[in-house]
Amino acid sequence: MGYHKPVLLHESIEGLNIKPKGIYVDLTFGGGGHSLEVLKKLGKNGRLLAFDQDQDARANILDDKRFTFIGANFRYLKHYLRYYGFEKVDGILADLGVSSHQIDRPERGFSFKTESLLDMRMDVRSGQSASRVLNEYETGVLARIFRNYGDLPNASALANAITRSRQEKKLEQVEDLKQALKRFIPARQPSKFLAKVYQALRIEVNGEVEALREMLIQTADCLKRGGRLVIITYHSVEDRLVKNYMRSGNVKGDVEKDFYGNIRTPWKLVNRRVITPTRAEVEENNRARSAKLRIAERIN
Repeated sequence: MGYHKPVLLHESIEGLNIKPKGIYVDLTFGGGGHSLEVLKKLGKNGRLLAFDQDQDARANILDDKRFTFIGANFRYLKHYLRYYGFEKVDGILADLGVSSHQIDRPERGFSFKTESLLDMRMDVRSGQSASRVLNEYETGVLARIFRNYGDLPNASALANAITRSRQEKKLEQVEDLKQALKRFIPARQPSKFLAKVYQALRIEVNGEVEALREMLIQTADCLKRGGRLVIITYHSVEDRLVKNYMRSGNVKGDVEKDFYGNIRTPWKLVNRRVITPTRAEVEENNRARSAKLRIAERIN
């Protein structure tokens, strides 16, 4: 399809443990790579529902009677399942990475490698862009974003530099941001630093952490007993939430035990050790390098 090369494709599809007559959900449709593989394993009575808030993903809608596309954020999982008449499903898959299509289109503003507007909205219908965050957020809030979402140790200094810079000129273009932070950009591996800055801004612009929390806590109610939850993460913030939820049944990771000392959780971990891409996959698709796959099964 040329839109996005699916990461950990074989491992994630295998993790779903697909039943031919089952009902499955792809929460991050994108270019349809994972969805296409799910459909290959479904029989004529199987069903697949796919979510994507990015309107560009509509161009990849699969022409298959078993397939339903939902142009919405996955935080509305339970709502749309009920709307389409499904109380519970057999498997839920999510690949939380930004698609190659989004990165490779300069006008979307997801890449610092080409000159463009500071946008980064996954849903272009939403009002908040990266430019708005940079120009309107208070210094302390910007620092928190860079620290929590970008793992940047000098977050406060970065936020102060942006605050000073925007007093002279509004930050609207990629180059505006680079100029504001130029004294912090290392001569060696500048892309690594800028990638962290962009990651932090993208997460804030799209409310990714809040959406992920909301989605995760719905999955237990939406899966049948024995159903699988399969999630691919790319950075520590989202991976921590997923790991906590699969191990304890809540995103905070608070462990509750019954009278006998057993952990109260609706999940059984299918892979106790996180699954990562092979060296061959990373060499073929560099954007897979930070991917982590976690799989859990609904047990009650």
